[in-house]
Amino acid sequence: MFNECLCARYQSNTKESHFSAANRILKYLKGTTKVGLWYRSEVSLNLVGYSDFAGCELDRKTLLKHATYLDQSLISWHNKKQACVALSIAEAKCIVAGSFCAQSLGSSNN
Repeated sequence: MFNECLCARYQSNTKESHFSAANRILKYLKGTTKVGLWYRSEVSLNLVGYSDFAGCELDRKTLLKHATYLDQSLISWHNKKQACVALSIAEAKCIVAGSFCAQSLGSSNN
């Protein structure tokens, strides 16, 4: 995922090296289509999510942190600095809760 995000940074100003890197990523992904996680149907799986926030003293913006676990295995995480400034801790908590719910439901509006 790191390599894909790195390539995405150069979409507006691509060079030949970026195309070759993207080609290598696609070749890798083509070879991993049968790789996945398998769980037995009789096993009970618990999906648990955690969220937290921290404020930056320089620009007063909130840093949102989310982590999702399937049983005891981390399956998803997300860190994002908000574009807006929260005026209170209650507002920051609402922003965190809304962002976490949007990410958990698979929405791209977070």
